[in-house]
Amino acid sequence: MAQSSAKQKRESVIDENLKRVYEEALDEGVPDRFRDLLDALKQQDASKGSAK
Repeated sequence: MAQSSAKQKRESVIDENLKRVYEEALDEGVPDRFRDLLDALKQQDASKGSAK
């Protein structure tokens, strides 16, 4: 039974850490260089679309 309790506690700690890391990743946002790249790709797609 002690192993079961220790296992549950360990799994709980892992769950909490995973949730924390996930939330931190969501809060980071998109770096400016990726936004610039996305804008350049959108412009490229727009110019290809108008050339048809």
